Amino acid sequence: MSQALHPMLNIAIKAARAAGAIINRAALDLEVIKVGSKGPNDFVSEVDRAAEEAIIDTLLEAYPDHGILAEESGRARGNKRSEFVWIIDPLDGTTNFLHGLPTYAVSIALEHRSQVQQAVVYDPARNDLFYASRGRGAFLNDRRLRVSKRTRLSDSLIGTGFPFRKGDNFKRYLEMFEEVMKSCAGVRRPGAAALDLCYVAAGWYDGFFETGLSPWDIAAGSLLVAEAGGLIGNFTGEADYLHQREVVAGNPKVYGQLVQMLAPFTRVISEGRAGIGAPLAATPEAAEAAEAGNDATAAFVAAAEPAPARRAPLRIRKSMATKPEQ
Repeated sequence: MSQALHPMLNIAIKAARAAGAIINRAALDLEVIKVGSKGPNDFVSEVDRAAEEAIIDTLLEAYPDHGILAEESGRARGNKRSEFVWIIDPLDGTTNFLHGLPTYAVSIALEHRSQVQQAVVYDPARNDLFYASRGRGAFLNDRRLRVSKRTRLSDSLIGTGFPFRKGDNFKRYLEMFEEVMKSCAGVRRPGAAALDLCYVAAGWYDGFFETGLSPWDIAAGSLLVAEAGGLIGNFTGEADYLHQREVVAGNPKVYGQLVQMLAPFTRVISEGRAGIGAPLAATPEAAEAAEAGNDATAAFVAAAEPAPARRAPLRIRKSMATKPEQ
């Protein structure tokens, strides 16, 4: 990598590559992998656990006083009172991995005082490394990432994730899916939210939305989107989304149109959060893009500051509430 990286980002990259090596070795013989279930259609394998252990070992060796929030082990390790918390998904896209579909990733983010500061998403099947430090831009390997420049939803490619757990509101999702599908150029569902957000940052998607996600699914990807000049929030356009189980992201223009479309479907949780996931402010680059687009929601998210647990829904100006340009 040509540019000098933040020391904590370097450690995260080292941890992600260690996990990726475990995943790639296991991918050579999927038949022998032991698989368990956390619930209907929600699988966990010994590979998930081994990769997570390797990540946590690497992070705590370098920063023994830091906290950990990991998909499989939760807060079992690390300092539970630290202002630094590593948010980890050791294998996002486990179902794809177990079926031999090479669309999965390692996701690692560092949160400090309720702001994501460092992010790594590693695609071991393609050896693609997405990474970002707050205020320093987003990158794929050595290439700087920028969100797309499309302005019309009708021209846009949108990523999503289907609900799959028992208790998910399938009917609500199908209504959302229909609204988006008939308004855009195409919808894709690869099956790994961490990569979906990276694809928004890279400009391969113009937007993305999904429900039912956990902090480890989106923490790293959220910083990549923001550092690439994009916007990310919940369905009402607020920047408080890590614990809301709904997320929408995109370039500023498409983001605004998606929020307008998805706001009626919000199920925002207003109760206090678990100490993680205060609003992620977008970079000045994203704020400038939002202002240039005269988009009320985009400008709000770009300028967002850490918020209290309860917030009133965002009011959308008339200019944004008009029908998206076709």
